[in-house]
Amino acid sequence: MTERTPARVDMDKIVSLCRRRGFIFPSSEIYGGLSSCWDYGPLGVELKRNIKQAWWGAAVQERDDIVGLDASILMHPKVWAASGHIESFADPLVECKKCHLRYRADEMNDKLCPSCGGELTEPQMFNLMFKTFMGPVEDSASVVYLRPETAQGMFVNFQNVVNSTRKRLPFGIAQIGKSFRNEITTGNFIFRSREFEQMEIEFFVKPGTDIEWFNRWVEERLSWYVKMGIKKENLRLRPHDKDELAHYARCCTDINYLFPMGWSELEGIANRGDFDLVQHATHSGKSMEYFDEETKEHFVPCIIEPSAGVDRSLLAFLYDAYDEDVAQGETRVVLHLHRSLAPIKVAVLPLSKKENLATVARKIYADLRQCWMVNYDDAQSIGRRYRRQDEIGTPYCVTIDFQSLEDEQVTIRERDSMNQIRIPIKELKTTLASKLNGEDLFILPPGGQIWKLETEGV
Repeated sequence: MTERTPARVDMDKIVSLCRRRGFIFPSSEIYGGLSSCWDYGPLGVELKRNIKQAWWGAAVQERDDIVGLDASILMHPKVWAASGHIESFADPLVECKKCHLRYRADEMNDKLCPSCGGELTEPQMFNLMFKTFMGPVEDSASVVYLRPETAQGMFVNFQNVVNSTRKRLPFGIAQIGKSFRNEITTGNFIFRSREFEQMEIEFFVKPGTDIEWFNRWVEERLSWYVKMGIKKENLRLRPHDKDELAHYARCCTDINYLFPMGWSELEGIANRGDFDLVQHATHSGKSMEYFDEETKEHFVPCIIEPSAGVDRSLLAFLYDAYDEDVAQGETRVVLHLHRSLAPIKVAVLPLSKKENLATVARKIYADLRQCWMVNYDDAQSIGRRYRRQDEIGTPYCVTIDFQSLEDEQVTIRERDSMNQIRIPIKELKTTLASKLNGEDLFILPPGGQIWKLETEGV
């Protein structure tokens, strides 16, 4: 049996776990690293991919009113003039006159440098877009920007999508992609970095229905996080006050998560009105009107934008899944990740490295790999191997023992409860598929039986 104790989760524990188990590494670490840049390791890239797939499934695959897009990172600079990014996408910057460290002015409580106590300069506006040059000549005519958001690619392709898909309002465009912001201050691990990945929907609706759709999207996006395993008490909605709304927004609500550093934004849902399409129509000279065949009306749609960060979502899922309990007198670290998000779905664990057992285990491993990401581990005691799989969030372990050579059965161990069942090898793939889809462990296939609780640590 396990004894549940409250997990004390802080940033150091999560960073240590990510480093130790291969979720996230500092970028360019052998050269001293690069500030706020991160590399996703073997487990991190799988977790990240699963988050994106889960989001895409909910946003596009399971709906008939949203289609996907993958717009270029580099766009015509007039896009950013029309959107207001060149003129107003800036933060107030102050610099210490003594040590020359720079800070966001709106995060400073006084006029002194928090590092050395030196005097700070007066605030100056600092544009957050990364600037580069296209072609061999570095002049003003060749300036382009790394996009600070994925949204604009969906706005400028509005008519292309309407004409090619014949979608009728209301409908949306979804995109997952990299964005870049030259943040003055970064921190809290991957929470705020200069290179990050977004999952965004631009949902186009008829004017007058925008408030209704805004409210529907707020509830839908909140429900998605709960469905994917985040505890409801760790989520809250924070509507923006009028004086903090972005210039394009009629209203906006953040989904906040209770990170160790406090309540912070996980996703924002904004009612952008018709601002973006009107701006691009004005600057490009191209019509952004929609023709409603039923009412014979021409109008510019309003836009509801749910915008989530992949990296922030990953951090929240890790925090929320992290737990510690006591099993057999030892502390067990376990990630209670949702089955669909877990980097490794199944671990194959032969009880011994002996050839006759390894042959059976390798065959099972090869078979299961056709369906899922599977790990094969035959090093150290079975208890230690279970611990490793618990720590990376693997939902199920399949153990092949010497009795398997006689009865052609294996045990399946569940991560969260540590309970086990024993089933025929021929039923293994279909049984695991059912369990990974949410079936209770003790619903048994033909020939299956409830097994004893493994003596962990043996």
